[in-house]
Amino acid sequence: MEWLREHPEVKTIRVAAADLNGVARGKRVPARFADKLLTEGTKFPYSVLNLDIWGEDIEDSPLVFETGDPDGILLPTERGFLPMPWLDAPTGLLPLWMFHADGRPYEGDPRQALARVAERYEAAGLVPVVATELEFFLIDDSGRTLRVPPSPRSGKRRTGGEVLSLRALDAFDQFFSTLYEACETMDIPADTAISEAGPGQFEINLMHQPDPLKAADDTWFFKMLVKGIARSYGFAASFMAKPYEAWSGNGMHMHFSVLTKDGRNIFDDGGELGTDKLRHAVGGCLRAMPGSTLLFAPHENSYDRLVPNAHAPTGIGWAYENRTAAIRIPSSSPKARRIEHRVAGGDVNPYLTIAAILGAALDGIEDELEPPAAFKGNAYDQNLAQLPGDWGAAIEAFADCPEMRRIFPQHLIDNYLMTKRQELHYMAELTDEETVELYLDTV
Repeated sequence: MEWLREHPEVKTIRVAAADLNGVARGKRVPARFADKLLTEGTKFPYSVLNLDIWGEDIEDSPLVFETGDPDGILLPTERGFLPMPWLDAPTGLLPLWMFHADGRPYEGDPRQALARVAERYEAAGLVPVVATELEFFLIDDSGRTLRVPPSPRSGKRRTGGEVLSLRALDAFDQFFSTLYEACETMDIPADTAISEAGPGQFEINLMHQPDPLKAADDTWFFKMLVKGIARSYGFAASFMAKPYEAWSGNGMHMHFSVLTKDGRNIFDDGGELGTDKLRHAVGGCLRAMPGSTLLFAPHENSYDRLVPNAHAPTGIGWAYENRTAAIRIPSSSPKARRIEHRVAGGDVNPYLTIAAILGAALDGIEDELEPPAAFKGNAYDQNLAQLPGDWGAAIEAFADCPEMRRIFPQHLIDNYLMTKRQELHYMAELTDEETVELYLDTV
């Protein structure tokens, strides 16, 4: 309540939780009822966290008619109230997660799934330090054809990609200034912004932090914020994996290291190669990669990004300082030795993606799993095992993967499979234009 007392101008609040697709589901509530929300929470049907990408119930889901569509209890996360700078009226956001009435975490909640992985690290005396890099396009979607919006400064449109172009950043300087100010108010640690390879494509890094739940929260909030701020400027921002057929797609790269409770990086051997535990973590990530591809590429459009020679990995391998690899060990000082996981698209649910990567890494460390040798050269020219090549294959790989059952509760796995199989069935009815319209703002 302290935040609301400091912001008496806030008259309405939003309460929201992330569903399995990472879509915010929630309610609008007058601010005068906030005290009840903080002490008692609110109720949603369990099925609300298991809707498909259209926001529809999952057919034959046991969460719906079979059980009477019962309610779960939504309680505030430790984050508390946040501003929503993209709205015209001063508004507060209260992030929630789901529990049963007896206080047990609801196993179908993606944030609870990540908390479960974080608890495994805690029990092992370890602290994962996580950062994400998010790519997105600024898009004029007012016509039938998507194109880069005109610069608010010059009124001109970029016609091509300009990697690391200051001119491209300056063209949208007011948008980025507003975005960074908003990140400050929401305590989102936005760091470097760069212009990427596609027209109107940019990347912003979020800083490393020793709390995977906050890192996932920040990523989720950031996606909402970027899309909201862009609309206030009259254009769209999209994290869709591949909005343009001819240009590279949007990724969400995740960097992580693992510390002991006293702050020692367990990947640091004082040199460039890293410790046995670094290799074991890599081995765990590689072993789980086929089954976890559905989490890294959750939508039909995701697989348009995962093609050879398109700046997104297709082979299951690792390398040092090599951006063609699915898993890259960046050059750094030994104390900052870390792993970069490069498979996920910008369209992911960050809670599930971070849980899958950290869970697989910990499994590898616990099993002392040795990976194959790191390769050198172009990954696309290597004889590597391949990621599932399409959505249907990824769904079945996820269903059959023992590593996923080690990381996630079976209830969440079952719900996610029902969701993706329903989406796969109905996506066949959509035209290409309808597919873009569906994913552009949603993911």
